[in-house]
Amino acid sequence: MTTLADLIHQNYSKNPEKAAIILQHAGQDDKPVSYHDLVTGSARYARTYAEAGLQPGEVIILILQHGEDLVYSFWGAILHGAIPAIMPFLTEKLSPERYRADLAALLSVTQPTAIVTYPEFESDIRSAMTADSSVRTVLLTSQLAPETEPDFSQLRGLHCKPTDIVLLQHSSGTTGLQKGVALSHEAVLNQLNAYTRALQLTSDDVLVSWLPLYHDMGLIAGFLMPILMGITLVLQSPFDWVRAPHKLFQSVSKYKGTLSWLPNFAYNFCAQKVRERDLEGVDLSSWRVITNCSEPVKWESHQAFFQRFEKYGLRESALNCSYAMAENVFGVTQTPLGTKPVTDEIDRESYINERIANPPMDGKPALKMMSSGRALPNTRLLILSEDGKPLPDKVIGEIALQSDCMLTGYYHRPDATEKALRDGWYLTGDYGYTLNSEVFVAGRKKDMIIVGGKNVYPQDLESLAYEVPGIHAGRAVAFGIEDAKAGTEEVVIVAEVDTENPEERQRIADALRKHITQNSAIALRHAHIVDPKWILKTSSGKTARSANREKFLQELESSS
Repeated sequence: MTTLADLIHQNYSKNPEKAAIILQHAGQDDKPVSYHDLVTGSARYARTYAEAGLQPGEVIILILQHGEDLVYSFWGAILHGAIPAIMPFLTEKLSPERYRADLAALLSVTQPTAIVTYPEFESDIRSAMTADSSVRTVLLTSQLAPETEPDFSQLRGLHCKPTDIVLLQHSSGTTGLQKGVALSHEAVLNQLNAYTRALQLTSDDVLVSWLPLYHDMGLIAGFLMPILMGITLVLQSPFDWVRAPHKLFQSVSKYKGTLSWLPNFAYNFCAQKVRERDLEGVDLSSWRVITNCSEPVKWESHQAFFQRFEKYGLRESALNCSYAMAENVFGVTQTPLGTKPVTDEIDRESYINERIANPPMDGKPALKMMSSGRALPNTRLLILSEDGKPLPDKVIGEIALQSDCMLTGYYHRPDATEKALRDGWYLTGDYGYTLNSEVFVAGRKKDMIIVGGKNVYPQDLESLAYEVPGIHAGRAVAFGIEDAKAGTEEVVIVAEVDTENPEERQRIADALRKHITQNSAIALRHAHIVDPKWILKTSSGKTARSANREKFLQELESSS
């Protein structure tokens, strides 16, 4: 068994001039980074860590933006034998107060030895540190050791054991930063071996990604896998992609990209935002696998994406799905290559009210569910009832998994580790069902709203909201608030709209209440219509339900 540092060394020795990464920045020429460049730049960081007195096995938090410093500081930690953990950089979309609170929570639980950041961000970092902080040093990108040819005899990461923890992945949720997922070398490599077989990866593949590296999909599928497996990675900034999504397609065309991963919202976003004039001369025929992952997958999103880009050579067979999580390194399932994701048309009422995926009934509303694929060869899945008993096909319960690439544990959180693991099975906190070995994901257990004893998933209500004219996909959030008088929860749906006309807003609110009440288990009273950009997102682009609930309650209190 080998380690991540061993693989980097092997790739460097075998083909030092091969492009490991092609870094893209808006307004700049693309910058190829060879394996020689990668190891040289990373070894410079490794020497900096050693000179600062950092020891193998200590945690280093990286707070850097897309670019060479982030790449080299991460692999420098691996080569030094330290444990890197990437945290989102503060942007205009994140609340500074919440960001500092999340950072302070991370520091108190993870107890890192060092933080790497830019000189101009040092004061923000220090403001989150307490007097008894474990952080011994804040390393600045302006204070690196001189660059020299790498001396492998000095790289202590080459002496790590496969069972050693190699990295931490932190959740992007509003409270998830307190739970660092600790992964060993062997867990990461077992995942990559199983996943690359499922993808039939070859040395000719080219992976194009804009995904942030602080999220498991970006870090594992869009960074570690291509670099360790020796295939070229074309890496864009996530902020550049949001501003100009057409650049993904241009890069696929330019570099003959074969693989990409996208969260479901990106399919709608690209289909709606990319303009014809930005696709002139684009050829997408090289794209063989595009994987929808990181949030519940939607058949409608795939259709919109395929119909928009089919004329540029996109093949429908390229559209795959996956279910993944940091606790399993990344991938749990994947659509078998050469097949289209399986769909299951079900009765909406029994799905929402009884948690059973029954066949559709004549004259009754139906839902078209799309599978996230089948379990990877090294992974077993069960659907469990509330009392932990396995459930049959088509019955919704909690997804549990077992594999050889599961987390070592939540770092410094034995309580959370014990709660999540049961007899060697990891309880995911996700609800879903199976059908002929296909896995259909319903939503997060922690997001469930309980109204009058009925379990309601906010994702289901949000999907219904998007059927109301004037409310677009991704621009509504559902959550529960306590109704002390009734002794239960009431549902609130906040929806962003483009119109400022009060009468039109009232019409949308009325239509939303009626549509939800007629098509779900609850009678909706709180339809809150707001301006664009009201809804808060996590650093990975997901809707932050608890933060939006907090914001709604604060506005409610201030207006009363």
